Amino acid sequence: MTMARLANQPWRVGNVALPSLKLHNPVHLLLVIVAIVAATNLPLLTYAPNRLLSGQGILLSQLAARYWLLALPALPLLAAPWLRPCRLTYIILLTAAAALSGGLLALAGHEAQLRSGEADSLARISFGGAFWLLLLTAWLQLAEALRGFGLGLPARVTLILAALAPIAALLASGYLDSLSLLKEYQNHQEAFNLALLRHLQLVLFSVLPAVLLGALLGALSFRSRRARKLLFPVLNVIQTIPSIALFGLLIGPLALLGSLFPQSGIGGVGLPPALLALTLYSLLPMAHGTLAGLEQVPADVREAASGIGMSPWQIFFRVELPLALPVFLASVRVTTVQAIGLAVVAALIGAGGFGVLMFQGMSSSALDLVLLGVIPVILLAIGVDTLFKVAIAIFRRKIHD
Repeated sequence: MTMARLANQPWRVGNVALPSLKLHNPVHLLLVIVAIVAATNLPLLTYAPNRLLSGQGILLSQLAARYWLLALPALPLLAAPWLRPCRLTYIILLTAAAALSGGLLALAGHEAQLRSGEADSLARISFGGAFWLLLLTAWLQLAEALRGFGLGLPARVTLILAALAPIAALLASGYLDSLSLLKEYQNHQEAFNLALLRHLQLVLFSVLPAVLLGALLGALSFRSRRARKLLFPVLNVIQTIPSIALFGLLIGPLALLGSLFPQSGIGGVGLPPALLALTLYSLLPMAHGTLAGLEQVPADVREAASGIGMSPWQIFFRVELPLALPVFLASVRVTTVQAIGLAVVAALIGAGGFGVLMFQGMSSSALDLVLLGVIPVILLAIGVDTLFKVAIAIFRRKIHD
């Protein structure tokens, strides 16, 4: 029996069958089941006397704070699979998901204040498995409600930012400062800022040359079928080399180059090999995206432009480039998000970035320090991805207009 059929079975009290509820959304039902299992079986938080000791799990029912207040936003989300799809339902679910995610954080912050005691206390309160799963299911239900709204991308982004406002307010107020993750941030604030700056440098200075070179190679492969046959096999081979192996392959040649030109700043480890490797990785999506963008320009549009006397350069800049721009921006989006993730590995050769915090946390078995390196990378990737999607939507609308 499928999950939908099981949910649509009539409820019974003794021999009396109660009126059946119609399941409207199996996705919500799956998320509700995951949330219930997580909330009843996994610890919401963990408590450790200090940073070196393993934490003990704290279930939702064991919290000293008023955890039952979470039932207020949780009830609409629990009933979501059986709610009739309409605008009012989506508004209720959006509000409930935002309130639940903010309430979970507020509850965790309050519990951390109660259990950690003084500001100089060594006790650590960390997020448990139930916290992450409840947060994930709440935001997936929010995303499902947004999908039902059928709004445009800018409106969806605006609603998501509004839903994030309570979380930002909690962070800004210092209410969450007793949590272990925030303590790690306070202890490593200078290293965090340095890692953020270096991570942005790695992404920016590898994507920019990749965009220019990849666009040139993509345009060349569009004009010449022979160049296309030579180019893409080489780029495919580069893409299949593991990042650690590529960093290792570049150490020897760059170290030799650095010894020949000692004033150039080139070396076998650090920023140069990291930038070179990230640029090489970015070439394939950029060249492929440029080629795809130029290929989707209708041939009759080119012929019409040529028929009115445009030169090849005018056709490229005034006809082909504007029409290919959304696909080209999509490839820049993929390249940038890929570079944000790959830059983490660059810390292994001394290039810096958030990988430093992540590997430092792994070597010292400090999970919160690992999260301090991982979470900004995820947020950075989601933020950049969203910005590019909004820009692409705007360009597409202008082209259609």
